[in-house]
Amino acid sequence: MKSDLVIVYHRAPYEEVMEDGVIVLREHKSPNGIVPTLKALIGRIERAAWVAWKEAEDPAHPDFERVVDISDSFGTYAVSRLPLTAEQVRSFYHVTSKEAFWPILHGFKERYSYDPVDWPTFRAVNWAFAEAAAEEASDDAVVWVHDYNLWLVPGYLRQLKPSVRIAFFHHTPFPAPDMFNVLPWRREIVDSLLACDAVGFHVPRYAQNFMAVAHSLAGARALQDAETDPRLASAGTALNEMFTPLALAVDGRTVRIDTNPVGVNFSYIEDLAAAPAVAEKVEAIRAGLDGAKLVLSVSRTDYTKGNVQQLEAFERLLKRRPDLLGQVRFMLVSVGANRGMSIYEDVQQRIEELTGRINGTFGSFEWQPVSLISTAIPLPELVAYYRAAHVAAITPLADGLNLVASEFCAAQGEDGAGVLILSEFAGASVLLEGAIPVNPFSNAHMDNALEQALAMPAAEAHGRMALLRASARRFTLQGWADATLDGFAALKASPVAATAPAA
Repeated sequence: MKSDLVIVYHRAPYEEVMEDGVIVLREHKSPNGIVPTLKALIGRIERAAWVAWKEAEDPAHPDFERVVDISDSFGTYAVSRLPLTAEQVRSFYHVTSKEAFWPILHGFKERYSYDPVDWPTFRAVNWAFAEAAAEEASDDAVVWVHDYNLWLVPGYLRQLKPSVRIAFFHHTPFPAPDMFNVLPWRREIVDSLLACDAVGFHVPRYAQNFMAVAHSLAGARALQDAETDPRLASAGTALNEMFTPLALAVDGRTVRIDTNPVGVNFSYIEDLAAAPAVAEKVEAIRAGLDGAKLVLSVSRTDYTKGNVQQLEAFERLLKRRPDLLGQVRFMLVSVGANRGMSIYEDVQQRIEELTGRINGTFGSFEWQPVSLISTAIPLPELVAYYRAAHVAAITPLADGLNLVASEFCAAQGEDGAGVLILSEFAGASVLLEGAIPVNPFSNAHMDNALEQALAMPAAEAHGRMALLRASARRFTLQGWADATLDGFAALKASPVAATAPAA
Protein backbone atom coordinates (compact mmCIF):
# COMPACT_ATOMS: atom_id res chain seq x y z
CA MET A 1 0.00 0.00 0.00
CA LYS A 2 1.31 3.44 -0.95
CA SER A 3 1.77 6.15 1.71
CA ASP A 4 0.10 9.54 2.06
CA LEU A 5 3.13 10.99 3.84
CA VAL A 6 6.73 10.05 3.07
CA ILE A 7 9.48 11.45 5.29
CA VAL A 8 12.91 11.50 3.65
CA TYR A 9 15.76 11.85 6.13
CA HIS A 10 19.19 10.24 6.08
CA ARG A 11 18.88 8.62 9.53
CA ALA A 12 16.62 5.69 10.34
CA PRO A 13 13.81 6.23 12.88
CA TYR A 14 15.17 3.59 15.26
CA GLU A 15 18.39 2.26 16.77
CA GLU A 16 19.83 -1.07 15.71
CA VAL A 17 21.11 -2.99 18.75
CA MET A 18 22.34 -6.54 19.25
CA GLU A 19 20.38 -8.57 21.80
CA ASP A 20 21.24 -12.25 22.34
CA GLY A 21 23.00 -12.36 19.01
CA VAL A 22 20.03 -10.90 17.13
CA ILE A 23 19.72 -7.39 15.69
CA VAL A 24 16.75 -5.61 17.25
CA LEU A 25 15.22 -2.35 16.03
CA ARG A 26 14.73 -0.30 19.18
CA GLU A 27 12.90 2.99 19.58
CA HIS A 28 15.00 6.04 20.48
CA LYS A 29 14.78 6.82 24.18
CA SER A 30 15.14 10.61 24.00
CA PRO A 31 11.95 12.60 23.35
CA ASN A 32 13.91 15.37 21.63
CA GLY A 33 16.03 15.65 18.50
CA ILE A 34 15.10 15.51 14.84
CA VAL A 35 14.05 11.84 14.69
CA PRO A 36 11.39 11.86 17.46
CA THR A 37 10.31 15.30 16.29
CA LEU A 38 9.55 13.93 12.82
CA LYS A 39 7.98 10.79 14.24
CA ALA A 40 5.50 12.96 16.14
CA LEU A 41 3.59 13.18 12.86
CA ILE A 42 3.69 9.47 12.05
CA GLY A 43 0.84 8.38 14.30
CA ARG A 44 -1.44 11.04 12.90
CA ILE A 45 -1.28 9.80 9.30
CA GLU A 46 -3.19 6.67 8.27
CA ARG A 47 -0.37 5.41 6.07
CA ALA A 48 3.13 6.86 6.35
CA ALA A 49 6.62 5.85 5.29
CA TRP A 50 10.19 6.84 6.08
CA VAL A 51 13.18 6.70 3.72
CA ALA A 52 16.69 6.42 5.21
CA TRP A 53 20.01 4.87 4.29
CA LYS A 54 21.51 1.61 5.55
CA GLU A 55 25.07 0.58 4.78
CA ALA A 56 25.50 -2.45 2.48
CA GLU A 57 28.53 -4.09 0.92
CA ASP A 58 26.58 -4.75 -2.28
CA PRO A 59 23.68 -2.28 -2.75
CA ALA A 60 22.30 -4.41 -5.59
CA HIS A 61 21.98 -7.39 -3.25
CA PRO A 62 21.77 -6.08 0.34
CA ASP A 63 21.72 -8.56 3.19
CA PHE A 64 18.60 -6.98 4.67
CA GLU A 65 14.99 -6.34 3.72
CA ARG A 66 14.65 -3.13 1.75
CA VAL A 67 11.30 -2.23 3.31
CA VAL A 68 10.20 -3.13 6.84
CA ASP A 69 7.05 -2.27 8.78
CA ILE A 70 7.65 -0.66 12.18
CA SER A 71 5.23 -0.34 15.10
CA ASP A 72 6.27 1.76 18.07
CA SER A 73 4.81 4.33 20.44
CA PHE A 74 4.41 6.78 17.56
CA GLY A 75 2.38 4.47 15.32
CA THR A 76 2.82 2.01 12.47
CA TYR A 77 4.74 2.98 9.37
CA ALA A 78 6.99 1.58 6.65
CA VAL A 79 10.74 2.21 6.56
CA SER A 80 12.42 2.04 3.16
CA ARG A 81 16.10 1.33 3.78
CA LEU A 82 18.26 2.60 0.95
CA PRO A 83 21.42 0.46 0.62
CA LEU A 84 24.58 2.56 0.27
CA THR A 85 28.20 1.46 0.32
CA ALA A 86 30.54 2.78 2.98
CA GLU A 87 32.29 4.81 0.29
CA GLN A 88 29.02 6.37 -0.88
CA VAL A 89 28.21 7.37 2.70
CA ARG A 90 31.68 8.81 3.18
CA SER A 91 31.53 10.77 -0.06
CA PHE A 92 27.99 12.12 0.05
CA TYR A 93 27.75 12.73 3.80
CA HIS A 94 31.16 13.09 5.43
CA VAL A 95 32.88 14.87 2.54
CA THR A 96 30.35 16.80 0.44
CA SER A 97 27.85 17.58 3.18
CA LYS A 98 30.25 18.15 6.08
CA GLU A 99 33.36 19.57 4.39
CA ALA A 100 31.71 21.62 1.63
CA PHE A 101 28.15 22.46 2.71
CA TRP A 102 28.40 22.66 6.51
CA PRO A 103 30.99 25.46 6.72
CA ILE A 104 29.13 27.58 4.16
CA LEU A 105 25.79 27.11 5.90
CA HIS A 106 27.36 28.34 9.13
CA GLY A 107 29.41 31.18 7.63
CA PHE A 108 32.91 29.68 7.75
CA LYS A 109 34.34 30.26 4.26
CA GLU A 110 37.84 29.54 5.51
CA ARG A 111 36.84 25.96 6.36
CA TYR A 112 35.14 25.27 3.02
CA SER A 113 36.76 22.45 1.05
CA TYR A 114 35.92 21.99 -2.63
CA ASP A 115 38.68 19.68 -3.89
CA PRO A 116 37.59 16.36 -2.31
CA VAL A 117 33.94 16.69 -3.38
CA ASP A 118 32.66 13.96 -5.69
CA TRP A 119 29.58 15.66 -7.10
CA PRO A 120 28.47 12.74 -9.32
CA THR A 121 28.24 10.54 -6.21
CA PHE A 122 26.22 13.19 -4.37
CA ARG A 123 23.84 13.34 -7.32
CA ALA A 124 23.59 9.56 -7.50
CA VAL A 125 22.78 9.18 -3.79
CA ASN A 126 20.15 11.94 -3.94
CA TRP A 127 18.63 10.29 -7.03
CA ALA A 128 18.43 7.00 -5.13
CA PHE A 129 16.63 8.72 -2.23
CA ALA A 130 14.19 10.30 -4.71
CA GLU A 131 13.52 6.94 -6.34
CA ALA A 132 12.83 5.31 -2.97
CA ALA A 133 10.47 8.15 -2.00
CA ALA A 134 8.65 7.95 -5.33
CA GLU A 135 8.18 4.20 -4.86
CA GLU A 136 6.61 4.68 -1.41
CA ALA A 137 4.39 7.69 -2.23
CA SER A 138 0.80 7.59 -3.40
CA ASP A 139 -0.04 9.77 -6.40
CA ASP A 140 -1.23 12.67 -4.23
CA ALA A 141 1.10 12.15 -1.26
CA VAL A 142 3.12 14.77 0.54
CA VAL A 143 6.84 13.96 0.46
CA TRP A 144 8.70 15.78 3.22
CA VAL A 145 12.45 16.04 2.62
CA HIS A 146 14.86 17.07 5.37
CA ASP A 147 18.13 18.92 5.37
CA TYR A 148 20.99 19.98 3.17
CA ASN A 149 22.48 16.56 2.42
CA LEU A 150 19.31 15.85 0.41
CA TRP A 151 19.18 19.17 -1.43
CA LEU A 152 18.79 17.54 -4.85
CA VAL A 153 15.98 15.15 -3.92
CA PRO A 154 13.08 17.58 -4.61
CA GLY A 155 14.19 18.26 -8.18
CA TYR A 156 14.67 14.58 -8.95
CA LEU A 157 11.41 13.63 -7.27
CA ARG A 158 9.52 16.19 -9.32
CA GLN A 159 10.79 14.44 -12.45
CA LEU A 160 9.93 10.97 -11.14
CA LYS A 161 6.51 11.72 -9.68
CA PRO A 162 5.18 15.14 -10.78
CA SER A 163 1.83 14.78 -8.99
CA VAL A 164 3.11 14.67 -5.41
CA ARG A 165 3.38 17.70 -3.14
CA ILE A 166 6.96 18.24 -2.03
CA ALA A 167 7.94 20.02 1.17
CA PHE A 168 11.48 20.61 2.36
CA PHE A 169 12.64 21.58 5.86
CA HIS A 170 16.01 23.09 6.59
CA HIS A 171 17.33 22.36 10.11
CA THR A 172 20.54 24.43 9.86
CA PRO A 173 21.04 28.11 9.19
CA PHE A 174 20.54 29.19 5.58
CA PRO A 175 23.13 31.78 4.52
CA ALA A 176 22.82 34.99 2.52
CA PRO A 177 23.82 35.02 -1.18
CA ASP A 178 27.39 36.24 -0.67
CA MET A 179 28.04 33.14 1.43
CA PHE A 180 25.79 30.55 -0.27
CA ASN A 181 27.06 31.46 -3.72
CA VAL A 182 30.54 30.23 -2.83
CA LEU A 183 29.15 26.78 -3.69
CA PRO A 184 29.86 26.01 -7.36
CA TRP A 185 26.69 23.84 -7.52
CA ARG A 186 24.53 26.70 -6.23
CA ARG A 187 22.16 26.93 -9.22
CA GLU A 188 21.51 23.19 -9.31
CA ILE A 189 20.74 23.21 -5.58
CA VAL A 190 18.41 26.21 -5.76
CA ASP A 191 16.59 24.88 -8.81
CA SER A 192 15.90 21.69 -6.87
CA LEU A 193 14.56 23.59 -3.86
CA LEU A 194 12.37 25.67 -6.15
CA ALA A 195 10.81 22.44 -7.42
CA CYS A 196 9.19 22.19 -3.97
CA ASP A 197 5.69 23.35 -3.15
CA ALA A 198 6.91 24.58 0.24
CA VAL A 199 10.32 25.22 1.80
CA GLY A 200 10.55 25.55 5.58
CA PHE A 201 12.94 27.14 8.08
CA HIS A 202 13.19 27.65 11.83
CA VAL A 203 13.33 31.46 11.98
CA PRO A 204 12.56 34.39 9.63
CA ARG A 205 16.23 35.27 8.98
CA TYR A 206 16.89 31.96 7.23
CA ALA A 207 13.70 32.34 5.19
CA GLN A 208 14.81 35.84 4.13
CA ASN A 209 18.24 34.53 3.17
CA PHE A 210 16.67 31.79 1.04
CA MET A 211 14.47 34.37 -0.66
CA ALA A 212 17.56 36.47 -1.43
CA VAL A 213 19.48 33.46 -2.80
CA ALA A 214 16.55 32.41 -4.99
CA HIS A 215 16.31 35.98 -6.29
CA SER A 216 20.04 36.21 -7.05
CA LEU A 217 20.28 32.87 -8.83
CA ALA A 218 16.87 32.13 -10.33
CA GLY A 219 15.20 35.54 -10.60
CA ALA A 220 12.59 34.63 -7.98
CA ARG A 221 10.52 37.50 -6.63
CA ALA A 222 8.87 37.94 -3.26
CA LEU A 223 5.17 37.31 -3.74
CA GLN A 224 3.95 37.79 -0.19
CA ASP A 225 5.38 38.70 3.19
CA ALA A 226 4.08 39.79 6.60
CA GLU A 227 5.26 41.53 9.72
CA THR A 228 7.15 38.97 11.76
CA ASP A 229 5.15 37.17 14.41
CA PRO A 230 6.13 38.81 17.74
CA ARG A 231 6.94 35.34 19.10
CA LEU A 232 9.67 35.08 16.42
CA ALA A 233 11.09 38.56 16.89
CA SER A 234 13.64 40.01 19.27
CA ALA A 235 14.33 43.63 18.39
CA GLY A 236 17.96 44.60 18.11
CA THR A 237 19.36 41.07 18.15
CA ALA A 238 21.64 39.75 15.42
CA LEU A 239 19.11 37.39 13.79
CA ASN A 240 16.01 39.56 14.11
CA GLU A 241 13.87 40.19 11.02
CA MET A 242 11.01 42.68 10.93
CA PHE A 243 9.29 40.95 8.00
CA THR A 244 8.89 37.28 7.14
CA PRO A 245 8.52 36.06 3.53
CA LEU A 246 5.51 33.84 2.91
CA ALA A 247 5.77 32.98 -0.78
CA LEU A 248 7.90 33.58 -3.86
CA ALA A 249 7.15 33.51 -7.56
CA VAL A 250 9.51 32.00 -10.12
CA ASP A 251 8.86 31.06 -13.75
CA GLY A 252 5.11 31.43 -13.30
CA ARG A 253 5.05 29.15 -10.25
CA THR A 254 4.48 29.82 -6.58
CA VAL A 255 6.59 28.34 -3.79
CA ARG A 256 5.38 28.74 -0.23
CA ILE A 257 7.96 29.69 2.40
CA ASP A 258 7.21 28.41 5.89
CA THR A 259 8.75 29.58 9.16
CA ASN A 260 8.04 27.09 11.92
CA PRO A 261 10.61 26.58 14.71
CA VAL A 262 10.84 23.15 16.29
CA GLY A 263 10.29 22.97 20.03
CA VAL A 264 11.03 20.46 22.76
CA ASN A 265 8.77 18.09 24.65
CA PHE A 266 8.54 20.67 27.43
CA SER A 267 6.15 18.84 29.76
CA TYR A 268 8.10 15.57 29.46
CA ILE A 269 11.35 17.23 30.55
CA GLU A 270 9.54 19.16 33.26
CA ASP A 271 8.04 15.95 34.64
CA LEU A 272 11.38 14.17 34.36
CA ALA A 273 13.09 16.94 36.35
CA ALA A 274 10.57 16.41 39.15
CA ALA A 275 10.94 12.60 39.24
CA PRO A 276 12.33 11.27 42.56
CA ALA A 277 15.39 9.63 40.96
CA VAL A 278 16.31 12.83 39.12
CA ALA A 279 15.70 14.95 42.21
CA GLU A 280 18.02 12.66 44.15
CA LYS A 281 20.68 13.08 41.46
CA VAL A 282 20.28 16.87 41.63
CA GLU A 283 20.95 16.83 45.36
CA ALA A 284 24.04 14.66 44.84
CA ILE A 285 25.39 17.05 42.18
CA ARG A 286 24.85 20.07 44.41
CA ALA A 287 26.46 18.32 47.38
CA GLY A 288 29.48 17.51 45.20
CA LEU A 289 29.86 21.19 44.29
CA ASP A 290 30.47 21.98 47.97
CA GLY A 291 28.97 25.44 47.63
CA ALA A 292 30.51 26.28 44.26
CA LYS A 293 28.41 27.51 41.33
CA LEU A 294 28.11 25.28 38.28
CA VAL A 295 28.33 26.65 34.74
CA LEU A 296 27.08 24.05 32.25
CA SER A 297 27.44 23.81 28.49
CA VAL A 298 26.08 20.97 26.32
CA SER A 299 26.74 20.51 22.60
CA ARG A 300 28.44 18.44 19.94
CA THR A 301 32.15 18.75 19.22
CA ASP A 302 32.07 21.12 16.28
CA TYR A 303 33.84 24.35 15.38
CA THR A 304 30.42 26.04 15.02
CA LYS A 305 29.45 25.36 18.65
CA GLY A 306 31.87 27.77 20.32
CA ASN A 307 33.26 25.26 22.82
CA VAL A 308 36.81 26.57 22.48
CA GLN A 309 35.63 30.15 23.01
CA GLN A 310 33.74 29.08 26.15
CA LEU A 311 36.81 27.50 27.67
CA GLU A 312 38.91 30.53 26.83
CA ALA A 313 36.33 32.79 28.48
CA PHE A 314 36.34 30.63 31.61
CA GLU A 315 40.14 30.70 31.69
CA ARG A 316 40.11 34.51 31.47
CA LEU A 317 37.57 34.61 34.33
CA LEU A 318 39.85 32.63 36.62
CA LYS A 319 42.84 34.79 35.71
CA ARG A 320 40.85 37.97 36.30
CA ARG A 321 39.05 36.80 39.42
CA PRO A 322 41.32 34.72 41.67
CA ASP A 323 38.66 35.12 44.37
CA LEU A 324 36.51 32.69 42.35
CA LEU A 325 38.99 29.83 42.59
CA GLY A 326 37.10 26.99 44.24
CA GLN A 327 33.85 28.97 43.94
CA VAL A 328 32.85 28.16 40.36
CA ARG A 329 33.14 25.09 38.15
CA PHE A 330 32.62 24.67 34.43
CA MET A 331 31.17 21.43 33.05
CA LEU A 332 31.49 21.03 29.29
CA VAL A 333 29.56 18.19 27.67
CA SER A 334 31.04 18.09 24.17
CA VAL A 335 29.94 14.91 22.44
CA GLY A 336 32.16 13.79 19.59
CA ALA A 337 30.61 13.24 16.16
CA ASN A 338 31.75 12.14 12.72
CA ARG A 339 34.78 10.14 13.77
CA GLY A 340 37.69 10.17 11.37
CA MET A 341 37.10 13.73 10.16
CA SER A 342 40.18 15.84 10.82
CA ILE A 343 38.26 19.11 11.26
CA TYR A 344 36.39 17.67 14.25
CA GLU A 345 39.42 15.86 15.62
CA ASP A 346 41.28 19.18 15.64
CA VAL A 347 38.47 20.82 17.64
CA GLN A 348 38.43 17.93 20.12
CA GLN A 349 42.19 18.15 20.53
CA ARG A 350 41.98 21.91 21.18
CA ILE A 351 39.21 21.37 23.75
CA GLU A 352 41.26 18.74 25.56
CA GLU A 353 44.38 20.95 25.51
CA LEU A 354 42.49 23.91 26.98
CA THR A 355 40.85 21.76 29.63
CA GLY A 356 44.22 20.35 30.66
CA ARG A 357 45.81 23.80 30.73
CA ILE A 358 43.04 25.31 32.87
CA ASN A 359 42.99 22.43 35.32
CA GLY A 360 46.79 22.35 35.46
CA THR A 361 47.04 26.09 36.08
CA PHE A 362 44.17 26.67 38.49
CA GLY A 363 43.27 23.25 39.87
CA SER A 364 44.53 21.32 42.84
CA PHE A 365 44.41 17.77 44.08
CA GLU A 366 41.09 18.51 45.78
CA TRP A 367 39.47 20.73 43.12
CA GLN A 368 39.40 20.83 39.32
CA PRO A 369 37.75 23.87 37.71
CA VAL A 370 36.73 22.12 34.44
CA SER A 371 34.96 18.81 33.92
CA LEU A 372 35.01 17.63 30.30
CA ILE A 373 32.50 14.96 29.28
CA SER A 374 32.98 13.64 25.74
CA THR A 375 30.27 10.98 25.65
CA ALA A 376 26.50 11.36 25.52
CA ILE A 377 24.79 11.57 28.91
CA PRO A 378 21.46 9.73 29.36
CA LEU A 379 18.59 12.21 29.34
CA PRO A 380 17.51 11.76 33.00
CA GLU A 381 21.07 12.44 34.17
CA LEU A 382 21.41 15.38 31.79
CA VAL A 383 18.15 16.85 33.08
CA ALA A 384 19.55 16.57 36.61
CA TYR A 385 22.57 18.63 35.57
CA TYR A 386 20.28 21.18 33.90
CA ARG A 387 18.34 21.44 37.14
CA ALA A 388 21.45 21.69 39.33
CA ALA A 389 23.31 24.22 37.17
CA HIS A 390 23.43 27.85 38.19
CA VAL A 391 24.30 28.98 34.66
CA ALA A 392 23.87 27.43 31.21
CA ALA A 393 26.26 28.84 28.61
CA ILE A 394 24.87 28.16 25.12
CA THR A 395 27.16 30.22 22.90
CA PRO A 396 27.48 28.74 19.39
CA LEU A 397 29.12 30.83 16.70
CA ALA A 398 26.23 29.77 14.46
CA ASP A 399 23.33 27.37 15.06
CA GLY A 400 20.11 26.63 13.22
CA LEU A 401 18.08 26.74 16.42
CA ASN A 402 19.55 24.97 19.51
CA LEU A 403 17.11 22.99 21.60
CA VAL A 404 19.49 22.63 24.56
CA ALA A 405 18.55 26.15 25.63
CA SER A 406 14.85 25.21 25.80
CA GLU A 407 15.64 21.91 27.53
CA PHE A 408 17.52 23.84 30.23
CA CYS A 409 14.52 26.11 30.77
CA ALA A 410 12.08 23.19 30.98
CA ALA A 411 14.27 21.36 33.50
CA GLN A 412 14.52 24.37 35.82
CA GLY A 413 10.94 24.02 37.04
CA GLU A 414 8.59 26.72 38.33
CA ASP A 415 10.98 27.71 41.10
CA GLY A 416 14.04 27.72 38.86
CA ALA A 417 16.56 30.53 39.04
CA GLY A 418 19.14 29.26 36.57
CA VAL A 419 20.65 31.85 34.25
CA LEU A 420 20.85 31.30 30.49
CA ILE A 421 23.66 32.87 28.47
CA LEU A 422 22.59 32.57 24.83
CA SER A 423 24.46 33.41 21.64
CA GLU A 424 22.83 35.96 19.35
CA PHE A 425 23.74 33.65 16.47
CA ALA A 426 21.62 30.70 17.63
CA GLY A 427 18.19 30.63 16.05
CA ALA A 428 16.69 30.23 19.53
CA SER A 429 17.88 33.75 20.39
CA VAL A 430 14.84 35.29 18.65
CA LEU A 431 12.45 32.92 20.43
CA LEU A 432 13.59 32.91 24.07
CA GLU A 433 13.00 36.00 26.19
CA GLY A 434 15.00 36.47 29.38
CA ALA A 435 18.45 35.17 28.42
CA ILE A 436 21.67 37.17 28.65
CA PRO A 437 22.46 37.74 24.96
CA VAL A 438 26.10 37.37 24.00
CA ASN A 439 28.23 37.87 20.90
CA PRO A 440 30.60 34.87 21.01
CA PHE A 441 33.01 36.58 18.59
CA SER A 442 33.76 39.22 21.24
CA ASN A 443 35.94 38.37 24.25
CA ALA A 444 34.53 41.36 26.11
CA HIS A 445 30.94 40.21 25.51
CA MET A 446 31.73 36.68 26.65
CA ASP A 447 33.55 37.93 29.76
CA ASN A 448 30.82 40.38 30.75
CA ALA A 449 28.04 37.83 30.22
CA LEU A 450 29.76 35.27 32.45
CA GLU A 451 30.39 37.83 35.19
CA GLN A 452 26.77 39.05 34.96
CA ALA A 453 25.38 35.54 35.16
CA LEU A 454 27.46 34.54 38.17
CA ALA A 455 26.65 37.75 40.06
CA MET A 456 22.94 37.91 39.20
CA PRO A 457 20.67 38.31 42.26
CA ALA A 458 18.27 35.42 42.85
CA ALA A 459 15.17 37.57 42.33
CA GLU A 460 16.34 38.74 38.92
CA ALA A 461 17.40 35.23 37.92
CA HIS A 462 14.00 33.83 38.92
CA GLY A 463 12.19 36.54 36.96
CA ARG A 464 14.28 35.94 33.86
CA MET A 465 13.73 32.19 34.07
CA ALA A 466 9.97 32.71 34.30
CA LEU A 467 10.13 34.66 31.02
CA LEU A 468 12.35 32.02 29.44
CA ARG A 469 10.05 29.19 30.42
CA ALA A 470 6.98 31.03 29.14
CA SER A 471 8.60 31.66 25.75
CA ALA A 472 10.01 28.13 25.50
CA ARG A 473 6.53 26.72 26.14
CA ARG A 474 5.25 28.45 23.00
CA PHE A 475 7.28 26.12 20.78
CA THR A 476 6.54 22.47 21.45
CA LEU A 477 6.70 19.29 19.41
CA GLN A 478 2.92 19.16 19.44
CA GLY A 479 2.64 22.71 18.14
CA TRP A 480 5.22 22.07 15.45
CA ALA A 481 3.39 18.93 14.35
CA ASP A 482 0.04 20.74 14.27
CA ALA A 483 1.43 23.59 12.16
CA THR A 484 3.16 21.14 9.84
CA LEU A 485 0.02 19.06 9.27
CA ASP A 486 -2.02 22.22 8.65
CA GLY A 487 0.56 23.20 6.05
CA PHE A 488 0.34 19.78 4.39
CA ALA A 489 -3.47 20.03 4.26
CA ALA A 490 -3.19 23.41 2.56
CA LEU A 491 -0.74 21.97 0.02
CA LYS A 492 -3.06 19.10 -0.83
CA ALA A 493 -5.98 21.51 -1.26
CA SER A 494 -4.08 23.54 -3.84
CA PRO A 495 -2.76 22.60 -7.27
CA VAL A 496 0.77 21.25 -7.56
CA ALA A 497 2.90 24.37 -7.71
CA ALA A 498 6.11 23.22 -9.30
CA THR A 499 7.14 21.46 -12.45
CA ALA A 500 10.33 19.58 -13.13
CA PRO A 501 13.35 21.91 -13.39
CA ALA A 502 15.24 22.03 -16.61
CA ALA A 503 17.85 19.30 -16.97
